[in-house]
This record gives sequence, C-alpha cells and structure tokens, in this order.
Amino acid sequence: MAQAGTISGVLLSSNLDLKSVYGLDFGGGVRLFNPDEVTDPGTIRFAVCWLPEADAFAPYPNLEMAMSVGAGVDALLKHPGLGEEVMICRVRDPHQADLMAGYATHEVLHFEREFAQMKENQSARNWDPLPMRPPKEIGITVLGNGTMGAAVTRALSALGFSVSVACRSDPGDPLPDVTYYSGEGAVEKASEDAKILVNVLPLTAETENVLNGALFEKLAPGAWLIQIGRGEHLHEDDLLHALESGRLAGASLDVFREEPLPADHPFWRDARLRITPHIASDSTPSVVAGQILASAQELLAGERPNLAINRFQGY
Repeated sequence: MAQAGTISGVLLSSNLDLKSVYGLDFGGGVRLFNPDEVTDPGTIRFAVCWLPEADAFAPYPNLEMAMSVGAGVDALLKHPGLGEEVMICRVRDPHQADLMAGYATHEVLHFEREFAQMKENQSARNWDPLPMRPPKEIGITVLGNGTMGAAVTRALSALGFSVSVACRSDPGDPLPDVTYYSGEGAVEKASEDAKILVNVLPLTAETENVLNGALFEKLAPGAWLIQIGRGEHLHEDDLLHALESGRLAGASLDVFREEPLPADHPFWRDARLRITPHIASDSTPSVVAGQILASAQELLAGERPNLAINRFQGY
C-alpha cells in the first residue's frame, strides 16, 4: 500500500537503464522502481519512458502520467498500450535546444562555405580560395518554431542569414528580420526558393512525409536539406529522386525511419548525404531528473504537470 504523501513510478524502456543514465534515485516522497522491483502494480501512478515495449503499461491499472525522457512524444502517442486517459509529458531541456541549434548551424556552414570542397583542395594541395556570399543573400527555411525550432532560428538569424519559419500559429515573440508563416500552407510558403531547408517539426499525422517531392520542388535548385526532426517526416524515395534530378545537392540526415540505419540502406553509399547517428542533441541528465521530479510532485499535489502535452496537437 502506498504511504501518505508519497507517489510511486515505474521506469519503462526497451533499451536503456533509465535509473543509472539519468540518476533517477530521488528518495523521499517520489519513489521510482524498475518493473522487477514493483510489488504492488496498483500503486504505480506514473511511468518514466523511453521506447517502452508494446505490453509495458499493461500491469499498471492506475497509471495517470507517462513521461518521455526526450523532447519527442510520438512513440507514446502511438503506443498501443497507453490509454487516452493517461497524461503524456515530455522533457523541455534548454541545453538540448542549444545543441540542436549548434548542429543545424554547423551543417548550414559546412554546405554554404563549401568545407567539403576545401577538404578536397587540401588533399590536392590546392590553395585556390572559394567564392563567398553575404549570409543575407542565402534564404534558409526552418520548419517548426517550438523550443528546438526557435533555437535554430535564433542561431541562424544571429549569423545574418535570411530566415523564414513555418509554424502552426503566429509566434508570441517573433524575432526581428525573420519572416514567419503560419496556418494552412505555411510549410510550402516558407519553403519557396529556399537554399537550405531545416526540419525541426514534431511528428504528427499532418507532418508525416512532409519532406516529399512536392516540397523539394519548391526549393531553389541545388538546395540542401537538414533533417533533424523525426525519421517519419522524410519520404526516402522522394529524397533519392530529388538528389538524382539535382533539385537537392545533398542532405544532412540525423534521424531515420529505422534506427540504427540498416547496413544495406542506400543512404550509406550516397556521397551526397551526411549521416549522423541521431546525435543532433540529447537531454541533460540533471535536467531530465529535475523535470521528472517536478512533474511527479505536481501529480502528487493534484495538479496538471506543467510539462503535459496537448494530445490533440501532438506536442
């Protein structure tokens, strides 16, 4: 039986030891257990999750909250064993957004400043400088204006690039010199003639396969894609076709429909692609632990956790 003034949670992951990775050993009023440590499943009121198994939630009849240790919650929203009555929460780590912005900025500069060509020139002992353009002449579109997207936009705008943003609704704190498009058709309007496209959208039914041939056709010829959203955003065959047609010069891909990316996948063999293993950003363990603790305490106090998402919006 649960003690008064305490709340119990369970750690559910198919591939991580969440307790050790994130230092989840709170003591006091918030108690966390691995599944094999739970003696009374009826006392479990919340779950801390990362890719839980299909039947992971079944033993816990009184579950009220499922919290992802990452920013994305699409796996929980689609989970067949998680009832709609269970609140879904996610971590909002400002350091994670900074890491994401750093990755995006690195890839933008790698493409625009032609560092790959300079590496070849080095190997050939070729001193010929490459031409440069003012950043203001380079149109970059950022898809998404959440915590991650806003950080990417701030970083690129600070470097002087001409940035357009596609977002679900008008931003409450728009940046000067940034063009925002919202509502129906925002993605297509923002992407018109863009030289670089950065995807940081959440995964919803509306955004699945958003990176497709029709969208690539709206970009400037020879554009570059930076895909740091979710693997399901990208129509892979359309990407390959856009590369072959020259509509895209290449792409930086950090997320994939199947991870790890299978060894026989054609992406590995395409020199026009830059592949990274889902490392554009990660949550800081201390931030994850603190936000899990705060959310559990809010639940214990009978409050809706501040980090709860809107299931209808998907984030």
